[in-house]
Amino acid sequence: MDLARPLHAGYYSSTLSTSSRIGFSGSSLSRLMLAGMMLILFGAGTLHAQTDPGPRPSAGGNAARLPLADSVDMQKFWGGGQNIFKQIFSVSGNSEANNITGEPGVGLGPAYNGNSCAMCHSQPTVGGSSPSSNPEFGAANIDGATNAIPSFITANGPVREARFILNQGKLDGGVHNLFTIAGRSDASGCNLAQPNFAQQLASGNVIFRIPTPVLGLGLVENTPDAILQANLSANQSAKSRLGIAGRFNVSGNDGTITRFGWKAQNKSLAVFSGEALNVELGVSNENFSNERSAVAGCVFNNTPEDGSPAAGPNGSPGATTGTATQMASAMENLVIFMRFNAPPAPATAPFVTENGTTISQASVTNGQNLFRSVGCANCHSPSLTTAASQFEDLNNVTYQPYSDFALHHMGENLTDGINQGIAGPDEFRTAPLWGVGERLFFLHDGRATDLLSAIEAHASPLKDCVSVSSLETFEVAGDFFAPLSPILTCGSEANAVISNFNGLHANNQQDLLNFLRSL
Repeated sequence: MDLARPLHAGYYSSTLSTSSRIGFSGSSLSRLMLAGMMLILFGAGTLHAQTDPGPRPSAGGNAARLPLADSVDMQKFWGGGQNIFKQIFSVSGNSEANNITGEPGVGLGPAYNGNSCAMCHSQPTVGGSSPSSNPEFGAANIDGATNAIPSFITANGPVREARFILNQGKLDGGVHNLFTIAGRSDASGCNLAQPNFAQQLASGNVIFRIPTPVLGLGLVENTPDAILQANLSANQSAKSRLGIAGRFNVSGNDGTITRFGWKAQNKSLAVFSGEALNVELGVSNENFSNERSAVAGCVFNNTPEDGSPAAGPNGSPGATTGTATQMASAMENLVIFMRFNAPPAPATAPFVTENGTTISQASVTNGQNLFRSVGCANCHSPSLTTAASQFEDLNNVTYQPYSDFALHHMGENLTDGINQGIAGPDEFRTAPLWGVGERLFFLHDGRATDLLSAIEAHASPLKDCVSVSSLETFEVAGDFFAPLSPILTCGSEANAVISNFNGLHANNQQDLLNFLRSL
């Protein structure tokens, strides 16, 4: 094992991956996963005179699309997709047997977190992130549902989903839905109980995720792996001095880079859309065709509940002609909506935040320069370029996501104990910062409500470590293998950058915060 020397600001990394052929008698296959030494959380204790100037005012309403000047049909398809994104789902939609006016979507439950996509993705517009007033309160008891609201869901807090670290002593990491359809007027006979969140909270077994914005994602999806890899490899000497490494999550099917979700666990917008429909709303679909929580008495529809063609011009299922939106599944409509959403537009200084603070162009310019000089831009990459595309708006476009879409070790302060793909317990995809100027909640679990505390939370002390070991022994064609790949990380890859930020004069720190609110 090669234990790397301590990098600046205290980031250690050690890796070992070996494949050896060893003589066992007989066949064997075993796997041991040791994940996550959960130590203590670290919070910065520095007092600051500067403050987050607050979010920019937002008009709300619908998302903006890319121009799509070369395709009027695609403009209409995107508009239909936005309507599906805003559509409210019930158990059986507007069927004759269980007609619920205004809830035409089919397939809610048996367990769910919300009853529409836009419910959770609405700040600053449809397609954004968590709004200021938590809509999960309304979703809990809609149409007669008898759910209790978990203690971690608050009226003015972030929209959250819950994941369990362990389940019956084994690694879990999956979403455990907040609510069930029990008691609803369109779910007669369903008695599915909610998870015992109080018990799981008491044992420290619950972690949270908040919605990621879905604006500008077609640009991200069309960025070639080679561009992402070259960007991560750039400025290696500067990154090494700061203790920054990074790696990509990858698809187990084709080995290409995955890039959507808090741990970059989803490969494409189609996977992202299908998973969200199935996991957050409970709608089985062509990508995720099996019903979750399919207990007796709570399954009311054939599977998949969402498929193509969904409806014809008269709304009847199975029709053979109609518009693109009518002939496509809800899942595909959501893909088109996300793929052709325009990216968040930065502010033009001077601008005024919601709390009345005026931000000057000089402050934004200085903050942008400091963002680079302290090292933020080494992970929050200011620009990337897409591949060639049949759509002009996605064709060789340079865009500004402020992310490298790579995984980085963030240390015990942010670790959630969840493994997704190759992403370990303390690894997270660099969160894109475009649109952060209008966001209300920060970090993967929404714990921060201002940018300053979000920045400080990126640091984690060197003495707190995360250890992950994977041991497998197996036989292939008579040969035995025992690959072992332990990883030990101490501290956060962002430690040196946060130290640089804390070393700035208060006025310069304020300018950097002002710059972020311009994005």
